[in-house]
Amino acid sequence: MPLHVLAVASELYPLVKTGGLADVAGALPGALAAEGVAVRTLVPGYPGVMAALDDAAIVHEFTGQDCVTLADGPARLLSGHAGGLDVFVLDVPHLYARPGNPYLGGDGHDWPDNGLRFAALSQVGARLATRLLAGYQPDVVHAHDWQAGLLPAYLAYGGRRAPPCVLTIHNLSFPGLFPASKLARFGLPLVAYSIQGVEYYGQISFLKAGLHFADAITTVSPTYAVEIRGPEAGMGFDGLLRARGDRLHGILNGIDTAIWNPAHDAALAAPYDAADPSPRALSRAALQARMGLDADSSALLFGVISRLTGQKGLDLLLEALPALLATGAQLAVLGNGDPVIEAGFRTAVAANPGRVACFIGYDEGLAHLLQGGVDALLVPSRFEPCGLTQLCALRYGAVPVVARVGGLADTVIDANAAAMARGVATGIQFAPVTAVALTAAIERTAALHADRAAWRAIQRNGMAADVSWAGPARQYAALFRSLTGAA
Repeated sequence: MPLHVLAVASELYPLVKTGGLADVAGALPGALAAEGVAVRTLVPGYPGVMAALDDAAIVHEFTGQDCVTLADGPARLLSGHAGGLDVFVLDVPHLYARPGNPYLGGDGHDWPDNGLRFAALSQVGARLATRLLAGYQPDVVHAHDWQAGLLPAYLAYGGRRAPPCVLTIHNLSFPGLFPASKLARFGLPLVAYSIQGVEYYGQISFLKAGLHFADAITTVSPTYAVEIRGPEAGMGFDGLLRARGDRLHGILNGIDTAIWNPAHDAALAAPYDAADPSPRALSRAALQARMGLDADSSALLFGVISRLTGQKGLDLLLEALPALLATGAQLAVLGNGDPVIEAGFRTAVAANPGRVACFIGYDEGLAHLLQGGVDALLVPSRFEPCGLTQLCALRYGAVPVVARVGGLADTVIDANAAAMARGVATGIQFAPVTAVALTAAIERTAALHADRAAWRAIQRNGMAADVSWAGPARQYAALFRSLTGAA
């Protein structure tokens, strides 16, 4: 008999995506199916989700008595398929029928009712977990990040027999903070507002609720699971995470290797594989032309695919840029984020035409072309729970140059003398996360690139690495079964 899991997520690739959470929530169900785990995902009814929904059936219509968070207008639960996934869709137009980013309004600021929007998602998830629908009872609930963080609290205070709940932390730096005055509006009892509940430094934290009440906590790499137990990376939750250390598991992310496959990627100028990566040169030329870089086939071409923020260390790259250019290299950047960092890259492009290029925004096809065309991918994050871009780089033969933090440390083997001698190096790591150390890593990369045999060995090792969801899915399945006693 398959194990049935209800996943609850605020975004889900390919339906709606702002970051890695969507990729994980979209790819993990398929990988778990191979482990005998059937996943159905509850997702908000954003316009893109509603447009993609096939064979939708209304399975429940809510009233304010069902869920206090849905008391302000019509709300219904749909069941169907979308993007190849089994889904429940929470169709609440006054909460979710908004274009664009699922969290931000047109002014770039959070929607003022985000607390209610994601409390509703969590509350409906808790109801689904406790027999809202006849004939549907999941064995395990899997809540993703702060947007589903209240779900374990609703189960704890609900007074119904509930299945075990797993909370996955995708990024601890987003705690989901809302005023304490919203407690009743979120349908939580007064007793919940305590240090042993949802209270966090005078506010309600959705993530704190999940960390306190979940039966198990996972995060997206083993190293990050260690880092967040300390004050530097713990974001104020380190004491709680140390106290719950026996419930905390680091399970590395994977990527969807069907979507990220250079042998069958229509975004590339030509397909290639590990046996013969030479057609990468065609994607390199196409990338240079598309981004306005000089058609230089010999220059070391660095790439960045990232949110342009301090967390991602892109301010450090701006500091290190003169040293990068001094090696004769080029730089192609794809991303958006902090206006100051965006402006820094625009200035760099204007000062170095043909050598530095930047696309402010996000384009999925360009992301694929960049992975298939650059020689090396820069990921200088100050902290990184897992990171997916370096996994894609390994798969596509773009040598990752990464800070030695979180999942970056777990997925890239530094090309030091010992690793090169053993033939296992897959990239370049650096520490500490400073502009000086990043500059040294860039210079190391340039030296390795000049040694064609060494570079090809690193590239070949990276392309042979298993970056799929197969191993992580086995670990999730084992965790789910251990919680149900089916292990």
